[in-house]
Amino acid sequence: MEDSFKDWPIGVFDSGIGGLTVVRELLQVMPHEDIIYFGDTARLPYGSKSNKLIMRYSIENSIFLNSKNVKMIVIACNTSSAVSCDYLRSFIKLPVIGVIECGALGAVRTTKNKNVGVIGTRSTVNSSAYTKAINNLDPEIRVWGLATPLLVHLVEENWVEKPVTRAILEEYLNPLLKNGIDTLILGCTHYPLLKEQIRTIIGNDISLVDSSQEVALLVLNTLKIQNILSPGKEKGKLEVFLSDMHPEYLKWASQLLRQDISATLVEPGETASVF
Repeated sequence: MEDSFKDWPIGVFDSGIGGLTVVRELLQVMPHEDIIYFGDTARLPYGSKSNKLIMRYSIENSIFLNSKNVKMIVIACNTSSAVSCDYLRSFIKLPVIGVIECGALGAVRTTKNKNVGVIGTRSTVNSSAYTKAINNLDPEIRVWGLATPLLVHLVEENWVEKPVTRAILEEYLNPLLKNGIDTLILGCTHYPLLKEQIRTIIGNDISLVDSSQEVALLVLNTLKIQNILSPGKEKGKLEVFLSDMHPEYLKWASQLLRQDISATLVEPGETASVF
């Protein structure tokens, strides 16, 4: 592998703010890697879209990142991972990592009573992607999926601390808890931002699987195995592209990543590989 390729950035995409939870973990685990992040904020949320549209968006996002000379593509979106990950791997000549397989592996490693809950968007839950991935690793595990679509909107509106968010979480989670789960997968990259609220509802006896953390570890191991880990010693650079600029997006991103964030707006029609 040419040394110059090792210095290429990691490409990450998601529909909104949630994918930055993956970026946060990547920065912590691999501080010397450059990252290019594309947030398709003009077309969020993906979870309520048809599979055909989600596939199209995922292909366009991947082509855009590939045009930026990335060495790996990370699908920081459970919905996109469930619908498009296998297909993207079939034609992109780069490592492609999705969050589903990472969350499934974390759950299998964590559960003791083999009862696992998954919360995510309707598309993610209806795809049964987590059930399939988990049962491929351990067919004895029972998986209880629950669509929780309102949570994405609450996070995007930065309503994480509001009382209504806790009320909605309780409404969603209480029926799920009756299934005796000992492990809960946060099956959307927005949901780690609700982790503290969720913990107060489910208590300390149920383990939370944050796929963002699992993804970062898999990315690190993949870069090592393929010998494309950056040899650099300086702090890596983060470059952010958005398809629409929410007035509060950069403020929230800066708070989440604990650094000043700027972004380049990709206008419709400006880059044919995106729109």
